[in-house]
Amino acid sequence: MAETHVLSSKSDVAYAELRRRILSGDLAPGSRLAQYELATSLNMSITPLREAIRRLSSENLVDLDTHRNVYVARIGATEARKLFEVRLLLDPPAVELAAERRTADDIAAMEAAMQRLLPVTRQGGEVALAAHRDLHRTVYRASHNDVLIRLLDDLWDKSDRYRRLGLHVVRDDESRIRDFDEHRLLVDLVVGGEGARAALLMHVHITSSVTPAAIALLDEHEHAKPCGHLVC
Repeated sequence: MAETHVLSSKSDVAYAELRRRILSGDLAPGSRLAQYELATSLNMSITPLREAIRRLSSENLVDLDTHRNVYVARIGATEARKLFEVRLLLDPPAVELAAERRTADDIAAMEAAMQRLLPVTRQGGEVALAAHRDLHRTVYRASHNDVLIRLLDDLWDKSDRYRRLGLHVVRDDESRIRDFDEHRLLVDLVVGGEGARAALLMHVHITSSVTPAAIALLDEHEHAKPCGHLVC
């Protein structure tokens, strides 16, 4: 039993670290995982690493070929569009619930996250993306629906790969300012208990986010090069 527990713990460590590297872009889409090198760097045998890889495969974050080679899943317009569609279904009702259920602690967390918010631009980079996600997470966590929060956490994890691509899409100053102002208004609506207006604003906010621009860029790339470096 103890041996199983150790294996499981090491597998959990490998899973969490590989997942982090994939979602952050440290492991590039389409790149091959050097399994033995990774196991050595994580100070573990190959067995827990492969267990972690199986978990990542079930999440479609890695692909396995017939020769047991493992590749970071490529990004493409089809997946990006599916993630975007699900976000449109989940985020608006989450903020509506947040407006009904927010507590004093939730409001404090939203206001603190709002203070850290930066425009999502190339210059802002990873810091801006992290602050943007943190703000949204404080809002949907105020829904106090654990199932919904877990779904949105996973959705945001996987969507971040496309947001990073969206950073390369040039956006004018007006749209960046509008996007920033929408976050302020969204928090004000949730704090004020105006759930229906918050849900409507969230829908508008999502449709004008960087994700549709990333989808358009991927569509263009896939039509030009059916099997490029990032997509296939």
